[in-house]
Amino acid sequence: MRIVKIIVCILFGAMFVFAGTNKLFNYMPPPKDMPPEQMEMFSAMVKLRWLIPLLGVTETLGGILFAIPKTRAFGAVFIFPIMVGILLHHLVNLPPANLVMPAILMLINLWMIGDNWNKYKPMIN
Repeated sequence: MRIVKIIVCILFGAMFVFAGTNKLFNYMPPPKDMPPEQMEMFSAMVKLRWLIPLLGVTETLGGILFAIPKTRAFGAVFIFPIMVGILLHHLVNLPPANLVMPAILMLINLWMIGDNWNKYKPMIN
């Protein structure tokens, strides 16, 4: 089970590092079949000029923290607000078929938060 957890966490972290660095360096173009509503929302985010770089840095840093066992507890809570935003975006703006991957990622994130719950207890008490 330990090997599975390590592999899952490295893949989870790598996905966020990839997504975050793409926001920073734009090396992967957006899909051609993106719905107009989604293009409009993305254009609004780009107009803010600071939001996409902030998300990119946060996703990259969160992915790195999540992938490293010693910092995984912090990485899990660090990336959690981003995960909530991703999940809500998919729930509200996209067809249900597109919800599978964000739901899996949220479950992995919640699994790691639960797995590290003892490390968070001092902050709560």
